[in-house]
Amino acid sequence: MKKTTHRPAQKQQRIIALINQKGGVGKTTSVVNVGAGLAALKYRVLLVDLDPQAHLTYSLGVNADELEATIYHLLKGEADFSQARLEIHNLALLPASIDLAGAEIEFSTEVGREAFLANVLKGQSAYDFILIDCPPNLGLLTLNALTAAKEVFVPLQAEYLSIKGLTKLMEMVEKVKQRVNPALKISGMIATQYDRRLRLHNEVFENLKNHFGDKLFKTFIRRNVTLAEASSFGQSIFDYAPHSYGAEDYRSLVQEILKMG
Repeated sequence: MKKTTHRPAQKQQRIIALINQKGGVGKTTSVVNVGAGLAALKYRVLLVDLDPQAHLTYSLGVNADELEATIYHLLKGEADFSQARLEIHNLALLPASIDLAGAEIEFSTEVGREAFLANVLKGQSAYDFILIDCPPNLGLLTLNALTAAKEVFVPLQAEYLSIKGLTKLMEMVEKVKQRVNPALKISGMIATQYDRRLRLHNEVFENLKNHFGDKLFKTFIRRNVTLAEASSFGQSIFDYAPHSYGAEDYRSLVQEILKMG
């Protein structure tokens, strides 16, 4: 990826939640590689792992089981931002751990529970982009992400189950927008694990394009084994296989994201 010698101008901070209630659609992969692509262009990027499975944390080579402070402790008010933040591959990370699994129940009776993450991120103006990796459900943690974010990206596979929950997600975004976060919008849909040889893939994404128009990014992330391999080595695709299709596709996607901003 071509690098600049100085950080490009950024008009305002962009907080983006990546959400799909179905797992395995490339959500964490997109958070890692969009974040790494932006960082390579000298933007200041914070990644937030809001999934109790801690896949984002592990994908960056961090053993979540060994951490003393994570996003869970920040949400509870038991640690401050600097204690939980990690610096990895030119990225800042608020990691997760299995402790987050009980947060849905633990915070359920707390006043203002939907705004815990927004309070954590308040004042963190040093970052140009904050990307939030959400759990594969529409529970309290996802509600926190929607309350804190300004934009939603939806990674989608060309499969029935990946598309099926889209209506419920859109309804939830609209409710959060009306009640607590009027600036919130679904601004992008990311086609992942695309194989142009498959008729189903082309038909599904063509229908999505017709329905959602410019919200569907023109860049389709092609099915590419190196993307999975990179995560297993705790690296972005740009570090692991910079000349692969996966790296080419995420470079293109990053450029689209910048242009829309």
